[in-house]
Amino acid sequence: MTSASPASGNVVRLLDVRDAPLDVAEVLAAVADPAAGGVNLFVGAVRDRDHDRDVLRLEYSAHPTALEQLAAVAAEVAAEFDLIALAAVHRVGALEIGDLAVVSAVSAAHRGQAFEASRALIDRLKERVPIWKHQAFADGTDEWVGVC
Repeated sequence: MTSASPASGNVVRLLDVRDAPLDVAEVLAAVADPAAGGVNLFVGAVRDRDHDRDVLRLEYSAHPTALEQLAAVAAEVAAEFDLIALAAVHRVGALEIGDLAVVSAVSAAHRGQAFEASRALIDRLKERVPIWKHQAFADGTDEWVGVC
């Protein structure tokens, strides 16, 4: 997928949907700013259990409009909260236990705005960006998550 990385002065500084491993330092660097008194980071990793079942592996798939939808969510959060910067990247493809699936961060002058905006960003990303998770379980079953 193509990365959207607006100019440094904009609030939305890094957005991407990619099939390469995610880098927490890259996302934190994107929201770094001398005016930021609060930086909130969310890291979503592949866990080994879900619904009381052992997870063997999973794969994320994205609709071709996923990056466009991520940009819409990011713009909405940036307009709603008093932020200095915002960044979010989501992984697609086959992931193993412990791999990073999503990394997002926001910076604001104060911690309260950073906490609230960070929660809104990840919740809306999971609700509205068309990225789907296919989990394979040790008991031989599987499930799709996020598919309507």
